[in-house]
Amino acid sequence: MSNKARHRMTELINEIRDHQFKYYVLDQPTVSDAQFDELLRELQSLEDKNPELREPDSPTQHVGGGFSTQFEQRDHIEKMMSLDNVFDTQELAQWFDRVEKEISQPQYLCEVKVDGLAINLTYENGVLVRGLTRGNGVTGEDVTLNVKTIRNLPHQLKGDAAPTLIEVRGEVFFPIAAFNELNDSLEEAGKQLFANPRNGAAGSLRQKDPRVTASRPLSVVVHGVGARDGIAFESQSAAYEQLKNLGLPTSDRFKVCGTRAEVEKFIQYYADHRHDVEHEIDGVVIKVDSLSQQQQLGFTSRAPKWAIAYKYPPEEVTTVLLDIKVSVGRTGRVTPFAYMEPVKVAGSTVTNATLHNAEEIVRKGVLIGDTIVIRKAGDVIPEVLGPVLDKRKGTERAFVMPTHCPECGDELRAMSQGDVDIRCPNTQSCPAQLRERIYYIGSRAALDIDVLGYEAAIALLDAKIIKDESDLFDLTAKKLATSDFFTKKDGKPAANVDKLLAALEEAKTRPLWRTLVALSIRHVGPTAAQGLATALGSVTAISEASAEELAAIDGVGQIIAESIVEWFGVKWHKEIISKWERAGVCMVVQQSEQLPQTLAGLTFVVTGGLESFTRDGISETITAHGGKPSSSVSKKTDYLLVGSDPGSKLAKAQELGVPVIDEARFKELLAGK
Repeated sequence: MSNKARHRMTELINEIRDHQFKYYVLDQPTVSDAQFDELLRELQSLEDKNPELREPDSPTQHVGGGFSTQFEQRDHIEKMMSLDNVFDTQELAQWFDRVEKEISQPQYLCEVKVDGLAINLTYENGVLVRGLTRGNGVTGEDVTLNVKTIRNLPHQLKGDAAPTLIEVRGEVFFPIAAFNELNDSLEEAGKQLFANPRNGAAGSLRQKDPRVTASRPLSVVVHGVGARDGIAFESQSAAYEQLKNLGLPTSDRFKVCGTRAEVEKFIQYYADHRHDVEHEIDGVVIKVDSLSQQQQLGFTSRAPKWAIAYKYPPEEVTTVLLDIKVSVGRTGRVTPFAYMEPVKVAGSTVTNATLHNAEEIVRKGVLIGDTIVIRKAGDVIPEVLGPVLDKRKGTERAFVMPTHCPECGDELRAMSQGDVDIRCPNTQSCPAQLRERIYYIGSRAALDIDVLGYEAAIALLDAKIIKDESDLFDLTAKKLATSDFFTKKDGKPAANVDKLLAALEEAKTRPLWRTLVALSIRHVGPTAAQGLATALGSVTAISEASAEELAAIDGVGQIIAESIVEWFGVKWHKEIISKWERAGVCMVVQQSEQLPQTLAGLTFVVTGGLESFTRDGISETITAHGGKPSSSVSKKTDYLLVGSDPGSKLAKAQELGVPVIDEARFKELLAGK
C-alpha cells in the first residue's frame, strides 16, 4: 500500500503545485476552487494515513503563493555550445571551404539570429521540468519558475508521441514594441531603464519573484536540441517541423539553401529587412542541415564545426556631442537630450538623442564635447551608448542639470521620494508644459483634432487666444483672427480656421476614454483610460472614486489610481472639466442601447491595414461594443483581425491557435452574428 500511496502522493503534489503556480503567478487558474480543494483534501488524507511519507515542503504544510526563484546552479545534460562568428563574405567563404572539403554538396539551413538570452528547456515525458540559462555551457542557472511564465511556451508538449526526454535550446527575447512600452513606463515612473531588448529579457527572466517576470511580455523561440530519448531527427529542418508539431514555438524565418549564392541572398535579405522583424536580430546562423553530416563534421572545444554565425555590422556611428539641453514635457518631466553634429544612422540623419535623466548621463559617463557612439534601430529614437574615451582632448565638460525650469523659472524638484526624474511644478502656466499639452490634445493618441499641431499650439498660446486647455473648445473665428497663423496676408481668415473649428466640434463626440487621455493625467494612457471609462462610465464617477476603487479596475493599479486622485484634487483641473463639459465635450460613456455590446468579453488584436477602419478607429469600435483591443497576441486573445500586409502577429496567432478573422467576419461579430 505504501508504494501505491507514495506514487499517488507524488502525483497530487505535482498537480497541486502546478495549479498553485497558475493561480498565484500566472493568474490563469484552470480548475475551480472546489476542484482544487478536493485535490488538497485527498493529499491531506493520504498524509494523515501515511505520516512517514509526508514531505516537509508538501502543499499541505505551506501557503500556496510563496513562489520564489533561487537561481541554483544545475548542469545541462548535454553541453550547450557557442557559435563561431564571421563578419564578411570572405570569412564566410572560408567556412564554406572547410565544410565542403569534408561534405559533398551539403544543404544549408539559414535562420535569423535572435538577439536574446540563450535558454535550455528540459521536457520529461512531455512535461516541462527545467529551464536553465546557458551559463558556462556546462552549468546554468535554474530559472524554471520564470520560464513557465512565458506565454508562448507550453508546459506540456502536444500529441501522444512526446519523447521520454528532450532538451530544447532557444532564445528568450523581448519584442521591440513591448520593450519600448516597458522602458516608457519605467522612465515615467522614474526607474532605471533597460539598455536594450536583450538586457530587458535577461533582467526580466532573472527576477526573484516570478510574478514580475509574468508581467513582462517575454517570448521564446526554439532553434535546436540537446540530449534526447524517444525522438530522432534526420535533419535540422525536419527537427523544426517535429518541434512545431509538439507545440513548441519555432521560427518561420528559416530557409534550406542548396548553394552558397542562396545563403548569401538570405543574409542580404535580412540585412535589408532586419527592422521588419518583431525582435532584434544581429545576424544569420548557417547550419549544415543533415544531422548525420553534422556528426561527421563534429565540434571544436567550444563550437560546432557545422554551424556559423554571420554577424551584421552594428548600427552604431560616432559623432560629436555639441551640448546637452533639456526639454520639459506635458507632465512637467525635465528630460536631458544630446544635441549632436548631424550624422546618418539606420537610414536617417539625426541631431538629437534622448539621455533620459541626470543619473543616466553619469552612468554613461558622457561629457559635453565628447566624441560619442550612438545607435538607432529602425524608427526608435537614437540612443547615446557612451563616449569614445581615447578621443578626449581635455576640453570636455560635465553637464550640470538646471535647478530652475528653462521656460518659466520655477525651481525644479523630484515629485516623490526616490524619483530619479525632476519636474517643473508649475503645471498650470509653464509655457513648455502648456505647448506640449495642447499639442497632445490634438494628436491621434488623444482627440485627433485636425490643424491642432505643434505650430498651431504655439500660435494659440503666443497670441494669448487661450490661457490653457480649458479655453480650447471656446474658440471662434473672431478669436483666431488675432493670430498671423490663422490669417492670410490680406488679413482675411486662413483656410485652417474653418478646418480647426470643424475639427473641434468633431472632437467633442470622441468617446470618454479619449477625453481622459487628452487631460494629460500622469500615467493615464489608452489602456487605463479605457478601463476607467468601462468601469465607471463618467468623469464625475471617476473624480469621486477613491484610490482603492480606482486601483481595482483592470488596467489601472495603485500608482495610476493615486495619480488620478491627485489630478482631480487640483482646482484648475476641475475648471478644465467644467468648461469642456459646458462646451459639449463627451464626459460620459455612450449608452449601451445605442451601441450593442456584441463584443463583450472578447479580446482582439489587429494586424495589417483595414479598408473600413483606421488604426485608432478599430480600437474605438472594439471598445465601444464591449470588447478589449490589445497590442500583442497571447493565449488570452480571442481573435486576430487580419487586414492587408499582416505582420508577425499572424504567425504568433497561428502558433498559439488563436482564431484568425478578416474584416468581413469582424463586421458579422459586430452585428451579433
